[in-house]
Amino acid sequence: MILMGRSLCLPSPATVQELFSVARDASIIPDISLDPVLTTFLSPDSSAALRHQYAFLQRSMSTEQQTAFSLSLSGELGGSRVTCGGVGVVALALSVLFDQIYQQVRGSTEGGLSTQRSKAKTIFGISSSSRIGWIIQNYLHLLPSIANNHEKMAETTELYDNFLKLELLDHFERMTTKKRMSSVSMQQWLTGAAVHLHMRIHQVRLHSVPLGSAESLRLSYKSGLGRLVQDYTTYLRRNIQETGAPRLRKPKTRNVSGRRQTTANISSIPDMICSNDHLFNVSLVNPSNLSNRFNETTTPKSTAGMSRICKTGGSNETFGHKVTEVGDETSVGLISRKTPNVSTEYSRDEEGGTLGLLVIEPSRNVSHNVRHHPCQSPAIQQALVSRIINAQDLDRNRNFFLYPEKVIHILLKQRDDFEMKAPNRTKHDA
Repeated sequence: MILMGRSLCLPSPATVQELFSVARDASIIPDISLDPVLTTFLSPDSSAALRHQYAFLQRSMSTEQQTAFSLSLSGELGGSRVTCGGVGVVALALSVLFDQIYQQVRGSTEGGLSTQRSKAKTIFGISSSSRIGWIIQNYLHLLPSIANNHEKMAETTELYDNFLKLELLDHFERMTTKKRMSSVSMQQWLTGAAVHLHMRIHQVRLHSVPLGSAESLRLSYKSGLGRLVQDYTTYLRRNIQETGAPRLRKPKTRNVSGRRQTTANISSIPDMICSNDHLFNVSLVNPSNLSNRFNETTTPKSTAGMSRICKTGGSNETFGHKVTEVGDETSVGLISRKTPNVSTEYSRDEEGGTLGLLVIEPSRNVSHNVRHHPCQSPAIQQALVSRIINAQDLDRNRNFFLYPEKVIHILLKQRDDFEMKAPNRTKHDA
């Protein structure tokens, strides 16, 4: 019996998968992975990625749009060439700038192109109104216009390096000691740490700080990420709650003589079938007084009364049901053309809530109709924690702070500049 009980409380893989799919379809599965834009442009392949983006945008615009794009871009850059434009945080800043100008050109009206660069509400998956998002967005906003000024570039990067360092330290403390852990705060920290590390690497390129400064920061973030992943897993275990959709009890079905008949599942019973010519036997059962009114049947006083408590529809072969309120009592009426002398009874809670609830974290929840034994909920919750953690692509996050020495030297030796190209001209334009 004990083994049977334990087995009963172990959910099937299909149940866990169905609930995970419900959460994924409702877009409540958190995503704390680093934005692919970050991992692309903060890498040894940043120069090639920037050239590819620039060429792609050029191809997707008309000649007039290309001209407007180039004029706006050269105005932002103060020329057509950017020192170290294909490298690290500068390449990242240019990528953001390309997208902003492209959206302005494509969305411009006959009134002319706006000269004011708008700032996005999110940047690399985090809110730009958060303190970390604000620091990153403002830093990248400044870079294109100062990249060719070595001294200004070094000063600005050092300033924002300190801003971001202090904010990340406070953010880490809030998550680990002040119970401010959440999926949003995790993604903010990861994004901030990634950008901060490459700020420091760029300062090494500019000879503003020694190589050891970037290496010690990388090791610090590698250790910090390990701690945060453990705390985040604990946070999910504490917050994920699941209750299955209630299992409707099969009602007892009897004929008027009191003889027990076969049972039927209420959830399979379609809409009530009514007849204007003939009123069938309707059973009104009071759940609080079943013993006294077990076989009591009542019919509406008129055809009009009947039409008010039932809906037409369904086939002649099936049952229909309707719940009516009589004072403080709940009554259920069933009608069948095939078996007119049948009464069915079930309690109020069977007609109540028919959906389960899955909560991932505050503000992330969804109702569902997945049914399972109530004792399976704790095991389902733990299984969902594992599924969500596995869906985060944490290996890529860890690898970002696990650069081998060879890759670090490749990043530090990057010196690729960016240079604008003249707009493509078609034969018609020539």
